[in-house]
Amino acid sequence: MCPIIFKIGPLTIHTYGVFLAIGFIIGLIFAINQAKKQGIPKENILDLGFYILISAVVGSRLLFVIKEYKYYLKNPLDIIKFWEGGLVFYGGLLLATIVVIFYTSKKTLPLWKIADIIAPSLAIGYAIARLGCFSAGCCYGKPTELPWGVIFTDPHSLAITGIPLHPTQLYGALASFGIFIFLITYRRHKKFEGELFWLYMLLYSVARFIIEFFRGDEARDLIYRSFSLAQAISIAVLLIAIGFIIIYRRKKGYNINIRKYDSEW
Repeated sequence: MCPIIFKIGPLTIHTYGVFLAIGFIIGLIFAINQAKKQGIPKENILDLGFYILISAVVGSRLLFVIKEYKYYLKNPLDIIKFWEGGLVFYGGLLLATIVVIFYTSKKTLPLWKIADIIAPSLAIGYAIARLGCFSAGCCYGKPTELPWGVIFTDPHSLAITGIPLHPTQLYGALASFGIFIFLITYRRHKKFEGELFWLYMLLYSVARFIIEFFRGDEARDLIYRSFSLAQAISIAVLLIAIGFIIIYRRKKGYNINIRKYDSEW
């Protein structure tokens, strides 16, 4: 709704970038607090947070550029203008995951415990970042006659202006905030290390898959032109998350049964 906060000469402060920074800071603070409770040094989370931020932005931007390669072949200098919008979450998630695996291995930190610490922070950070998307007008929805349809009027907005659109950015923010509440409520009852992370992946992929049907900026050129690229990735992530949860829960149950059997002897 307000893509630019202010502009002084060549300096332009974009609302999207501000919300992205706020989401990262809040997520990092939450992760640090959780890490302290579980005996993970604050310094490790700070370092990891920095690496995650860089890799997430690079990965998100890279996947977006690949998806919109025709435009960027003609406008290569626009590739670096990520603060104006144009980040694909799954690209950032993939690269950041690789970085986390590498970092925890190098520092001999418990990977899945770290993943569970990060998962709620991902959810709340994403929810806040989606408000930046709403401000910039990116990731906009299809035209709608529903009473909560939003009309973008700012000429700098990336959304279609002048007609009511589904506020898909707010759908995403609300869904992610709901996931955050669920994760912090469920964490005391988790069955194995890494479960919060895989539950986040499962819930996010389901929410993203559904919300994509209301998006107006996504081309549906996969699987008989029915699904977008994000939906295809969501299906893959969902299946992987379900697989890991089933495997680990069965493994956990198997270990419990073995211990019970041993105790009887």
